[in-house]
Amino acid sequence: MDTNLFSQVFLPITLAIITFGLGLSITFSDIHNVIYLPRNIGVGLFSQLIILPILAFSIAFVTGLKEELAVGLILIAICPGGATSNLVTFLIRGNVALSVSMTVVNSLITVFTIPLLAILALGVFMQQDASIELSFIESVLDIVKLTVLPATAGVMVRHYFEQLSSKLEEPLRYILPILLLLIYSGVLFLEKGGAGVSFQNYLKIIPYALALNLIAMTAGFYIPKLLKIRKINRATIAVEVGLQNSTLAIYVAGTLLNNYTIAMVAVVYGSFSFFTTWGFGYIARKYL
Repeated sequence: MDTNLFSQVFLPITLAIITFGLGLSITFSDIHNVIYLPRNIGVGLFSQLIILPILAFSIAFVTGLKEELAVGLILIAICPGGATSNLVTFLIRGNVALSVSMTVVNSLITVFTIPLLAILALGVFMQQDASIELSFIESVLDIVKLTVLPATAGVMVRHYFEQLSSKLEEPLRYILPILLLLIYSGVLFLEKGGAGVSFQNYLKIIPYALALNLIAMTAGFYIPKLLKIRKINRATIAVEVGLQNSTLAIYVAGTLLNNYTIAMVAVVYGSFSFFTTWGFGYIARKYL
């Protein structure tokens, strides 16, 4: 079997299915609250687009991280969350409508910010110039296909078949994460982007990747708290800030930059971040 099928075929289909399942938990009232309380999205996007890259640059500078690994850490921080963060929000009973909305808006913005910040990181840490281009049209089409249309379909099914959707909600809390983890395992460890990460390199990278993940979630939770945002929304923002799209980071590093040392950070990050973010989100939702 061509292992590229995981990222090119299985992953998009799986993400669409997951987003449809998440849409089943969203009501028109949830959407109304997101639209008429834009402060939640604003604070979340500020945390993702400003605070998170600053944290990554700070960790790289303070620890003296090796040049290519520093760029890899920055690359993770400047990617959006995606369906994975939406799923974690669903699992911790956060605000799924807010999570999906942040993902859509952030994904559009990062089409422009990823090339700029990645080039900055290459210049700062590796003294290299590079040309990175992400297609805005392709990105919009992907967002529509994988997020907007499936989520809208799920919301409409929820509206017209509320009892059925409510019955499916609990089983989906088990089915959807298993489905996602199976597909991501194939993407991260069977395709080229996941090759060549030795156990020694894994141990070398994980402290920095874990530090970024934990510090980002802490900031994502307590910055909104200072602004008196409700706990359910603080937990949602923490998940969005803490869990980034490692598959996109692998693509940028491996395909656009042709540097698999940089990609190793995303591979390591993707191997644990779902679980740590789920755990943090659950604790934040219940106890903080």
